[in-house]
This record gives sequence, structure tokens and C-alpha cells, in this order.
Amino acid sequence: MESRPDLPPEEAVAAALDWWRLAGVDCDFADEPQEWLAEPAPVAEKASEKQPEQRDRPVAARKAVPEPKPGPVVPDKAGWPGDLDTFRAWWLAESWLDGGRTGGRVPPRGKAHAELMVVVPEPEAEDGERLLSGAQGRLLDAILAAMGIPAEAACVASALPRHTPMADWDAVAAQGLGEVLRHHIALAAPRRLLVLGNNILPLIGNDTAQRPAVSLNFNHESTNIPLLAARSLPALMSRPAWKAELWRAWLDWSAGDRRAGGPKDTTT
Repeated sequence: MESRPDLPPEEAVAAALDWWRLAGVDCDFADEPQEWLAEPAPVAEKASEKQPEQRDRPVAARKAVPEPKPGPVVPDKAGWPGDLDTFRAWWLAESWLDGGRTGGRVPPRGKAHAELMVVVPEPEAEDGERLLSGAQGRLLDAILAAMGIPAEAACVASALPRHTPMADWDAVAAQGLGEVLRHHIALAAPRRLLVLGNNILPLIGNDTAQRPAVSLNFNHESTNIPLLAARSLPALMSRPAWKAELWRAWLDWSAGDRRAGGPKDTTT
């Protein structure tokens, strides 16, 4: 068999390229994709090329730091009311209690040294001159009757001065309304305290209750009052089981009164 003579290297390369060109392959390919239309990467600016004012300015000064918002202006406690009658008028008129808004406020009701003081989160939507004048008030009257306490013998108060749906309770505490509520309870000086609503407990220095009803204590300055905390009145209306929990907790809480012949009559 006749052997072919070896081609010079340059002719061999040219022949190979001609073969691939005739086969339709006349472009160069790479495995890694490239973005041919991409803008060239910016060149990092050297520290020596920066403007003098940029080099000399402290790093902290280049970032805008928001100024803290001023806190609420709470009047000196020395000027707060010293009795319940004065407190009611102050509760309706003091502007800082509700950001300057006074419309829709509802006063607390009841006398000092009551057998029981009931604290709820807010007035009902339909309340006018009487706190809890709607369905929640009727439920509370029924609860008090079952407890053997006349409705007019109880002191009833709200943590907020007016009906406030979806209230921001962290903001309420920041506004100083917890201090006002503690002052109010100390002025009322009831024998017992019933708090209906978990959002109220942090305002008076207690942690939020994890059970439907729990026995605690209210401590403020020289005042110490037994406290029973339970769900809010709307929650009790929606969950009968929670009403039963409240009743069982009340029976345990007031067992000493029953052994002594019942609660004291505060109507005289």
C-alpha cells in the first residue's frame, strides 16, 4: 500500500481548518457562557483618589442617624387628682390622656372603698354617660349578681378613656396610662380587684395571664389589693367555658368571705 507523504505542519493546520469549514463549523466556541453586552466592571476608586472631604469625614458622620422621637409629656404627678370625684372630672378633661382628644370619653363609676373594683380595657361603643351600658354591662351585672355584689356597690373603671377598637397597648403603656390606672386604683382603694382583659395586666405591673383566670396581687406604693384576672367581657361572651373558669376561680378566691358569712355590705 502506497503511503502518503507527511504534510508540513502549516499545511496540515490549513487542511484541518478547511475540512471543518466545509463541514459548516467556522466559529470558535467556549464552555463558559459570556455576557457580551454587559457593561465593564467599575474600577474601584483608590483611597488616594477620593475627594479630600470624603477622606476626612468620619464614617459615622456619613450615615444619617434618625433622631429619637420625643416621649409623651406626662404632667407632674403632684398635680394629679387626690380623690375619686376630682379624678372623674380630670379623666374627662385632661388633654394628654388621649393625645388631646376629649370627645367620646366615659367616666368611671362607683365609690371609694367598694367591695369590688372591676377594670375593663375600654368603654363600649354605645356608652354615653354610663360606663358599660350595653351587652358587656349586662353580662357584668349578671356576674356581680352571682357573686352577691349589687351592681351599684361595685366600682367600675376602664383603662382607656373612650372606645378604641384595635388599641395599640404598647403605645398605651408608653403614653403613661398605666401610671394613671395604678393611681386610679389606689384612689378607689377597693377591698378586691377584678381585672377583665389580659391587656390591662402589664399596665398595672403584672405579666399577661396564660390561664383564663388567675389570682394575683396589685401592689402600688403602700397599696396592696388581692386581684383576680380573667378574660375580657367580649371574650367571656364568646366562650362560655371561660365564664365557668372565672366562676370557679372566684369561688376559690372568695372562700374566706363565704366562711365568714359573705362579703361586707358597702351600700350603707
